[in-house]
Amino acid sequence: MRLGAGIPICASGHGTGKEFAVSTDETSLSPIQRSYWQDEAPDPLDVPGLYEGVRLRRIFAYLIDLVIIGALLLLLWFVGMFFVALTLGLLYPVLMVAMALVPFLYHATTIGGYHDATVGMRLMDLRVVAWDGYSPGYAQAALQTILFYASIALTNTLILLVSLFNARGRCLHDFFAGTVVINDDRPY
Repeated sequence: MRLGAGIPICASGHGTGKEFAVSTDETSLSPIQRSYWQDEAPDPLDVPGLYEGVRLRRIFAYLIDLVIIGALLLLLWFVGMFFVALTLGLLYPVLMVAMALVPFLYHATTIGGYHDATVGMRLMDLRVVAWDGYSPGYAQAALQTILFYASIALTNTLILLVSLFNARGRCLHDFFAGTVVINDDRPY
């Protein structure tokens, strides 16, 4: 059973005696207060439903996010160019900085927000959770976003192959930021 159903997802995995449960009254808690497990992320052998198919759906989620970011950049470009023309080019550097910040702000605010996921992740039924089971805050989401874009810029996406060598499908930026991406079947 997947996380988010409001009932235990693993009564006791392989004799560990650990129980992983989600609060049934999740709406009364702030995102920082919600905890989905204690200590560390559940082992994929104990709860395979949490990580099943995450790698492929992360790719599709990011493609959806790229379309959304592209639309935001296009909108910002047209609005920004109006003001650049109005100021005879003086605001052009400001526009370039604003356009560079759009992908960062999109990822950091959506992952750090209430749903713990970007729009693409939500459409693909994924969510980001801190390693200790809590929702990531804005600072942790910003760190994950910075590490993601830095690793992509330095390795031209080859660094994402790290996810093939661990059972939870975590990428290098997930390890360094202390996050894990899991399946999420909650209705939004």
